[in-house]
Amino acid sequence: MSALILPSPAPVLSRTGWATWLAAVALLCGLVPVLNLWVPEGSVFHLSDFAVGLVAKIMCYAMCALAMDLIWGYTGILSLGHGLFFALGGYAMGMYLMRQIGLDGNYKSALPDFMVFLDWKELPWHWALSGSLPATLLLVVAVPGLVALVFGFFAFRSRIKGVYFSIITQALTFAAMLLFFRNETGFGGNNGFTDFKRLADIPIATPGMRMALFVLTAACLLGFYLLARWLVSSKFGRVLQAIRDAESRVMFSGYSPLGYKLAIWTLSAMVCGVAGALYVPQVGIINPSEMSPANSIEIAVWAAVGGRATLIGPIVGAFLVNGAKSWLTVTYPEFWLYFLGALFIGVTLYLPQGVVGLVRKLRGGQA
Repeated sequence: MSALILPSPAPVLSRTGWATWLAAVALLCGLVPVLNLWVPEGSVFHLSDFAVGLVAKIMCYAMCALAMDLIWGYTGILSLGHGLFFALGGYAMGMYLMRQIGLDGNYKSALPDFMVFLDWKELPWHWALSGSLPATLLLVVAVPGLVALVFGFFAFRSRIKGVYFSIITQALTFAAMLLFFRNETGFGGNNGFTDFKRLADIPIATPGMRMALFVLTAACLLGFYLLARWLVSSKFGRVLQAIRDAESRVMFSGYSPLGYKLAIWTLSAMVCGVAGALYVPQVGIINPSEMSPANSIEIAVWAAVGGRATLIGPIVGAFLVNGAKSWLTVTYPEFWLYFLGALFIGVTLYLPQGVVGLVRKLRGGQA
């Protein structure tokens, strides 16, 4: 039997890629805040508060799409449950924000308002670290990562793959959603967490804080993109691609797929957790509906529309789909779901490499 031949390594970014990445950093992390500070409202160069919030929200979604590309596009693992990891990161941040409300709440209590309403006398054990921002930042990555690690270990060790793995991930997400809907679990029931006041003792509803969160979200997205490029260009990434294309040959060549799959699966969950934590203070609410199976399916749609195994494609797909969603749900709300279904079917049948693959074909490149 012939030895496994891994794809040849490639540089993290080409010269053009580095220029593009640095331009994106300058635009999102520097130019947008400066323009919003100095350009008067009403100018074409001034982003409204709604536009800032919308772009920041889509950037959070783009992080999830990027995480999906790492496991689906490069490893061949289709997850229909990544909305769970996004929501877990969001809930970890939401718990901290609820503790920040304090005496500003409707009930003037150190307990969150929903706990006072339910006649709770003290915080449950899993809220113990929610008053500390450093501990919250740790939980944002640790909780989704731990859940993914435990689930992935048993799933991958049992060699569950393909559609069976996808169904199990969706079942896990649905079960978690039902759990968080229950009031006795201490997560706000179907209303979740909302009415946030401060972040690190700074009011959230100020233009400065909104712009700071926007810049932080942009920096995280660009940083995760660069990390993903480095990973897929390394030996680790080449083994992931080999697992995607011929897992049996990888095993016969002396590599253990379990460790590689578990590592990238856990990392992708952590990225989604960070995205969820950045999403919550900017949107102002987190509830169990974020764990709905439809949300996880949408993440896969973003990756497919943009182009799997391209990294930039899922980011483009997240912006295209959510931009269309933002417009259609306002102008033609009854057609949005039909459009989403038709888009996914059309991409699957006619654009298997997504929008980025189509652009590469038109430019004469390799799709």
